[in-house]
This record gives sequence, C-alpha cells and structure tokens, in this order.
Amino acid sequence: MTTLHTLPIPRIPLPATTHEHAWLVDSRHRTSEGTLLYVRCADCGSHRLDVQVHPQQPPAALTREIGKTSGSTR
Repeated sequence: MTTLHTLPIPRIPLPATTHEHAWLVDSRHRTSEGTLLYVRCADCGSHRLDVQVHPQQPPAALTREIGKTSGSTR
C-alpha cells in the first residue's frame, strides 16, 4: 500500500572527507633545537612546520595543518 502523504527520509550529512597527507619538504634549516622542516601536502596544498631533533629520528609536527595557499592549483 502506498500513500501520497509521507514524510521525506532524512538525509544524514556525510562527514568531511579527509585524506592521508603526503608531506613534501619545501625548505629546511638547522637550529639549536634541531632541523626545522617546512612541509606541504602534495595533494591538497596544506602546510605544516615539523622539527627533526636527530637525523636518525622521524620529524614531529610543531604546528597544525594550515589550509592550502591561494596560489595552489587545487
């Protein structure tokens, strides 16, 4: 049996799509705390500042991601 007076099915909004960043080093310089790495995501253009305390250790993020720049093509 069908009816013409039914309520619409509510749509659940999808969560914002995220991706795993592919960080590329734009520039680096040494400081007394270690090497600062200015990195950019190859896909979305977001930027971040990392520090690498020792050359044998992976870098750690110092800042949160900053949205893509106005010069980005995406």
